[in-house]
Amino acid sequence: MKRLQLWQQLRSFLTYGQKLLTRHYQELLLLLLGVFFPLQIFGELADNVWEQEGFAWDKPILLNIYATASPRLDSFAIALTKLGVFWGVAPAAIVIGFILLRQRHWRSLIYFCITLAGSTFINVATKLFLGRPRPMLWESPAPELDYSFPSGHAMASMTLVAALVILLQGSRWQRPIAIVGGVFVLAIGWTRLYLGVHYPSDIVAGWMASITWAVGVALLVRPHPLFGS
Repeated sequence: MKRLQLWQQLRSFLTYGQKLLTRHYQELLLLLLGVFFPLQIFGELADNVWEQEGFAWDKPILLNIYATASPRLDSFAIALTKLGVFWGVAPAAIVIGFILLRQRHWRSLIYFCITLAGSTFINVATKLFLGRPRPMLWESPAPELDYSFPSGHAMASMTLVAALVILLQGSRWQRPIAIVGGVFVLAIGWTRLYLGVHYPSDIVAGWMASITWAVGVALLVRPHPLFGS
């Protein structure tokens, strides 16, 4: 009798667990792909920087990109890289925030503000904590004076795009924004490498930190999608 009761309780537990996983599989998948894996990658990169071991692939990639340098490409990269923060991401964030405010999307606005502000804080705090020097492989046409890891431009651009993709969940605009935004993020990352102000590991770490933060905040705040499907 006791064995039968124990078996029935175990079956009830397994049935409940199956229903729970089926009901929340999307959230669990998002937690795995959007938080756990990116956080693991960022942690490995940050640990390597902390131990000052370096990455064998950082300098060769930079030198290969530098081999394509030209005065015309210098001007293009200098102009494009400014879109990564002050000329592009910041104005776009202000406009999006204003739209959310006017339309009274309070939960989405809270998510958007926390995501962008938190990303900036994480970037500044990590740079100060790890203190990785900028690359000095050649004289950059647009030098930077602060620390290198992780890239602020990579984080700002990825955070904006990731937040928008999350806010547009279920909308017909989600995929186009993800595609265009992905190209934008890659382009900004390229400019930082071309200008010689970041290592590739700085860029990857910035992307991973941004994805982790944007998805993690979304799982907590649960912003409302801006448009229907």
